[in-house]
Amino acid sequence: MTDTNGDELRCGVCDELGCYFSDEDGHFYCNNCNARVDDVVATGVADEDFVDKGGGGGATYDPHYTRYTPSVKPEPYDPDHMGPKEPADFGDVPIGVVFTEEDYYNSIRGRYILGLQLLLQYQCEKLVDVFKVSPIICGIAGEVWLRFVASKRVFADAWPDDVIKDSESQGDKKCKVGNYAKHINEPRNLYRERMAIIWFRSLQKTIPLSSSLAVSYLACHIAREAVLPSDIMKWAIEGKLPYFGAFPKIRESIKQIERSHQRPSVICPLEANFMFRPLQSVSLQKLESMAASIAHSVGLNLPPVNFYVIASRYLKQLSLPVDKILPYACRIQEWAMPPELWLSVNESRVPARVCVMSILIVSIRILYNINGFGKWEMTLSTPHDDSFMDENTSGSDDDEAAMPTSRTKNVDPEETSSSVHILESDCAGLLQNLEKKYDDLDNTYGYSKDLPTYLQYCKDVVFAGLEPLYKDPDLIEELWEFYLKNRESVEASGEFELGLHGNWSRNTNTPFCTTKENLNNRSDEPTISLSLSANSSRSSDNTLRDSGPHQNSSSTGKLESPHNSLDRAIRYMKIDMEEHRFCYIPPRVKVKRHGYLRYTRRAAGDGAYTYIAHADYYILLRACSKVAQVDSRVMHCSVLSLERRLGWIEKRIDECVQCCKKPGEASTLN
Repeated sequence: MTDTNGDELRCGVCDELGCYFSDEDGHFYCNNCNARVDDVVATGVADEDFVDKGGGGGATYDPHYTRYTPSVKPEPYDPDHMGPKEPADFGDVPIGVVFTEEDYYNSIRGRYILGLQLLLQYQCEKLVDVFKVSPIICGIAGEVWLRFVASKRVFADAWPDDVIKDSESQGDKKCKVGNYAKHINEPRNLYRERMAIIWFRSLQKTIPLSSSLAVSYLACHIAREAVLPSDIMKWAIEGKLPYFGAFPKIRESIKQIERSHQRPSVICPLEANFMFRPLQSVSLQKLESMAASIAHSVGLNLPPVNFYVIASRYLKQLSLPVDKILPYACRIQEWAMPPELWLSVNESRVPARVCVMSILIVSIRILYNINGFGKWEMTLSTPHDDSFMDENTSGSDDDEAAMPTSRTKNVDPEETSSSVHILESDCAGLLQNLEKKYDDLDNTYGYSKDLPTYLQYCKDVVFAGLEPLYKDPDLIEELWEFYLKNRESVEASGEFELGLHGNWSRNTNTPFCTTKENLNNRSDEPTISLSLSANSSRSSDNTLRDSGPHQNSSSTGKLESPHNSLDRAIRYMKIDMEEHRFCYIPPRVKVKRHGYLRYTRRAAGDGAYTYIAHADYYILLRACSKVAQVDSRVMHCSVLSLERRLGWIEKRIDECVQCCKKPGEASTLN
């Protein structure tokens, strides 16, 4: 075939006539738009070799046996852009259009950063509109976000080449997604891995989706708001804060932005649910350390957490008197200033919220004199029965030796109670309220309260962006009516009860229910009436407190002696403490020091630590741990760390006073 004349070919993309050139691969390309003609190929055969060209010799080639590839009629040419005006998610590459590597990585990183910026914008709007956070966080979050992206240098000129070189140095990791033939026109590295996926994975690792939550929390922290990492993650899991199901809204927003600029792009081959849908949640400690890392990368000197606001919130959750406890807690905080009150990039360090709660625990122990004197055990006995201190306890000097006390000197108990332990008379009521409120402190999610709320949550968050399998609305209505009818019949029969967390549980009046009451009856021991949850034994103590030791037993109708009820309550307390690797210590009998009692921990045989504590301290510790959403042992370690810091400060003060004392002057500390 001879050289093709430019006047004989018309481009199917830009509709220009002629102006074609032939490449080494035998294809023809338009000089105007660089589109390739798929139905014309240079074969290197002369015209006289064809029968219909009137060659002098015999027919070497028959045109009927020439391969012909029909071309797909493309969209009309638009001078503003190439490709369709309404791209898909995020569109397919139109036939005849060839994009370069630069087009791919510019489109991918531009879409990813824009999508994360939109996600951060949605989160700030929800925090202000729904959770009543100060609007100043919007400006703080925007400035921190821009500086954070700039510090990662993902828009540097050398970034795309460096990412590809790193992927080629790690040739074992394949980045293939989807069918190979579908993405055959995409650029690939030496190991035939898709560069689009390589660039996206690098962006996802450098600036993860969870960084939007970290920036939102960091903005609240800088604005001195009482928003904790636990709040951010709970709202995100519940769908109240855009994160898991926000990608459909991000996709529509990106389309509107590109349409407003009259430059919709179809270069990015990745879908929105692949780019902007998180696969898992972030731990609370990871979120806090990520916020500190972002602040460090942009050069921010962060203040400590707002102790006053967070401590007030914790005291209200525990139903404790804020005006009586908070002033003393603030004094300890201003005096000690533990470094844990600042955010840290170290994930293994004690979280800031745990440090705030540990200061409250120390303050409550000082004010209420919770130092192992058996206040909780006293509430289990009759008002005039004190013999349980001799029969059910075995406190000795060895127990106290295992728990070093502070450097407080021996003082008169009455003087100590009047000067320091100003709320000691309310200690028994405090422990009772914390014990009763323990089960109510569960941090339940909003979608677990009923079935319609949970179904709506699944539609908006879990299966966001998916269409229902059944388009017929009548089927859904029939299923819903069937559920409501069966629920009404079950509730009318009283066979099941809906628990606090939305879980169906069998009523304790049915003969097939196994509770601790039934287990107690099997042992042929007199018992009192118990109404316990099936998943925990901790509510037994609450019931014992409500019913009292002289209530009639529902199974035997006999009265239980105070000593038996005390033994049973202590036995349940020991079980609960052992589940959290705590060891129960009886109340103190031979009291030699009335100062602050410091606990310690012992190494068990399996290499783990066993934490010894009195029941008074443990009741306070487990309630505070549940509010702070941390394990009881972590909270206990934070309290021990704070106590060591306070003891070190007291020691330094004594040394300074001794150094400043004049020779021959009597010490005022004795």
